[in-house]
Amino acid sequence: MLRRLTPPFGSYTALSAQLTGSLRHTHSRISEFAEEIAFLGGEQTEKTLLEREYASVLQHENHVLSRRWWFGCVEEGVIKWLWGAYGLLLCSIPVFLKIPGAQIDLGGRTEGFVTNRRLLLSSSDAFGRVMYSYKDLSELAGYTARVSMLLDTMKDIRKGKFDKALVSSATIGENAHILRGHGKVIESEDIQFENVPIVTPNGDVLVKSLSFQVQPGVCPFSAQVVLKINPNSQQHLLIVGPNGCGKSSLFRILGGLWPVYGGVVRKPPASQFILIPQRPYLSLGTLRDQVIYPHSKGEMEARGVTDRDLLAILAIVDMDHVVEREGGWDAVREWRDALSGGDKQKIAWARLFYHNPRYAILDEATSLVPTDMEGLMMEHATRLGITLLTVSHRPSLWKYHALILHYDGQGGYVFTKLDAEKRLALQEEKQSLENKLLEVPKMKARLMELKAIAA
Repeated sequence: MLRRLTPPFGSYTALSAQLTGSLRHTHSRISEFAEEIAFLGGEQTEKTLLEREYASVLQHENHVLSRRWWFGCVEEGVIKWLWGAYGLLLCSIPVFLKIPGAQIDLGGRTEGFVTNRRLLLSSSDAFGRVMYSYKDLSELAGYTARVSMLLDTMKDIRKGKFDKALVSSATIGENAHILRGHGKVIESEDIQFENVPIVTPNGDVLVKSLSFQVQPGVCPFSAQVVLKINPNSQQHLLIVGPNGCGKSSLFRILGGLWPVYGGVVRKPPASQFILIPQRPYLSLGTLRDQVIYPHSKGEMEARGVTDRDLLAILAIVDMDHVVEREGGWDAVREWRDALSGGDKQKIAWARLFYHNPRYAILDEATSLVPTDMEGLMMEHATRLGITLLTVSHRPSLWKYHALILHYDGQGGYVFTKLDAEKRLALQEEKQSLENKLLEVPKMKARLMELKAIAA
């Protein structure tokens, strides 16, 4: 009977593991791409996805618990109460039926023994439960303390009062006064840094005082600096320098991910600029969701944008064939596995053209894209009036920028106008000299051989 009434707990366990794994996967994606999500303003979209996964787990677990509860009742009834009742029935025979040779005194002693034994066992079990409850409450207090600390930290961040604990060596020395400072963030139409230090979360000061300004369509150096592809002189900024010098750190400060330790940062609202990293973030959802992220389909339609418009945007980045290949706009895939590196970067550019912000931050955003397609995307962004702040080592991008911010890797920098032709000529000359210097040891060795032969 129990076998027939037993629910399929094996299937329940397998499904529970699958749903829990999906929830963990969603959490891990958010942790892995936290910066990209924050820059794109996708927190509400990710929260919706996370709540959907959690609701699936919760619904399944509630169903399993309800089935387990009534099965437990049946199991307890059959195993404990049914057999217990049968045992009591057997034990009641001497009480209610007269058995020849039975003595009353022995029954009284047995009754007292059984009663006291049950009371002692119940008391022992009760005290044991109390001790176990204390242990469980102690563990619960540890979890609640961590949750409380997280909530307090989030409140401090919203109020702008949070001070991160830095490594001990960062709080002493010549940079201590920088780490104790607090800067200002002012909403503005342009992007401007005034004496802003670039400081990592560990307290390393990459640049003590950074100052530059980017204004769409206006060049602060000369009215003659005009991009050939745009008569309105779109003011794109190229950011170069060695690894670890603070190029990406500047973007994190601009996006509000890192605090401002000094000076003044003027920037537009978060909705007016978008980040395209080298490794773009592709969300869980349909192909349409990848282009319009973090918007939903309803928000897209409210803007008057149709799937035909999205197809035209994909055509600009030579990705319109993907719609038919993947089975339409509503196709759901693990897109970071389904698309190549170059295709993912093209999707990120299509997302940029869909949102059409005032500024775009490009962090090696064309490293996996062919040079000809790179030029087409840069030109289209300029025609849309998007001002670009670009981190790239590709010389082919220099001609699209009017300004350059060059870090030297030693805490210094140069902010000036960019003469792409002159810089390219200098780069070629530098490369030529470096190649010649590599030949010097071989030439010296050959010279020694010739001297030896002549001697």
